[in-house]
Amino acid sequence: MTARNKSILVVDDTPTALEVIQRNLSASGYRIYTASNAVDAIQLLENIPIDIVITDYKMPKVSGLDLIRHVRENYYNTEVIMITGYASVKGAVEAVKMGAEEYLPKPFTDEELFAAVELALKKLELHKTVRDGKPRVDPKSFGILGKSKPIRMVLRDIEKAAESTATVLVLGESGTGKELVARAVHYSSSQASAPFVPVNCGAIPEKLLESELFGYVKGAFTGANESRAGFFQTADGGTIFLDEINEMSPAMQVKLLRVLQDKQVLMIGARKAQKVNTRIVASSNKDLRSLVEKGVFREDLFFRLNVITIRIPPLRERREDIALLISHFAASFAAEQGKPAPVFSDETLQVLMNYSWPGNIRELENLIQRLVIMAENPIIKVPDLPTIMRFSAISSPGSFRPLAEEEAAYIRMVLAGVGGNKSRAAKILCIDRKTLREKLKTDPDPSDQPA
Repeated sequence: MTARNKSILVVDDTPTALEVIQRNLSASGYRIYTASNAVDAIQLLENIPIDIVITDYKMPKVSGLDLIRHVRENYYNTEVIMITGYASVKGAVEAVKMGAEEYLPKPFTDEELFAAVELALKKLELHKTVRDGKPRVDPKSFGILGKSKPIRMVLRDIEKAAESTATVLVLGESGTGKELVARAVHYSSSQASAPFVPVNCGAIPEKLLESELFGYVKGAFTGANESRAGFFQTADGGTIFLDEINEMSPAMQVKLLRVLQDKQVLMIGARKAQKVNTRIVASSNKDLRSLVEKGVFREDLFFRLNVITIRIPPLRERREDIALLISHFAASFAAEQGKPAPVFSDETLQVLMNYSWPGNIRELENLIQRLVIMAENPIIKVPDLPTIMRFSAISSPGSFRPLAEEEAAYIRMVLAGVGGNKSRAAKILCIDRKTLREKLKTDPDPSDQPA
């Protein structure tokens, strides 16, 4: 994230520490303001928009914790980083409870400082994206939301595919938006005024699929009381979208291959084929090449379809778009319900950002719709989420680290969850208070030490 136009207020009663932090962050392009006490910091906050407050823990008269509380109660668009001369579980618990995003023990490296600032800015951007309501959709994206690199590549491929009439194969997991991409290809092409006909190959029984695709003439079979055009004739001059083409039977694959080769369709019961000028966009949620190797999908049909390939990334590979999608769906469904869009707590957003989303965008859309309809409070919290997501939030390993650090982090999490009550924490951890004290012995209480 760029440092340009990002304002940081550094609060520390030690001139040397204040100068070092100011110099390092200014060199990286951040706009830095400084204050030697909380009172001066509050005055600056009242007059200058601040993105991040970096505050010392212990200061005279008004402490860093009091400043954090003031920021959290009055400035929703400002994140907080706590720094202190001594790291302790108690200090971390209090800082997190007050709303600090990061807790940095002195001495910290430049890399640790920059990482904490970058993380705070990402969270700030995340909250801003979700809170700002339904984002404006670029007409050129045809409803495809996202700013991530994978989505920009998809939009680029759509633009190139739209310039030709070649067959397009759209690949992606279920729920990634394959039909949306197919529509984007059609409606950004020169055939945009012609029909776009979507066909779900897996939803139509095999015995009916041929008549649905190619049509039939009167008397072709029992019940054929009149001639009826198929989807290919309906889409003549435009685009037919064959969704989940991997579900098509081998017999139908042969007949589709003939259409691709000859640009003609033969209605059931007819003696003469009809010429059609229909572009084919096909999709699959499975790897067609592996299906070819297994002998369940024709190789010659695969090569005919695989002229232009557009691969849609799963949602877990474009996490930076999740906040934008949450904002869009929340605003849309809230408008349908005639109610204001809900607010998502920081913890809830973190769970949603870390979840693997096996159902991709469709799963996210359905979840947001359910939350908008069912939530009883204006703020969506973690308990409002499905059980599988809450479990995932606990069990997700994130980045690996040494066992001692993992244990210390878990102890801090438990202590934070019980408000710092060591007896309750020891009971949850299945250890006695003495063992807990031993594990915390190396973490002095900052209230008993100089900052």
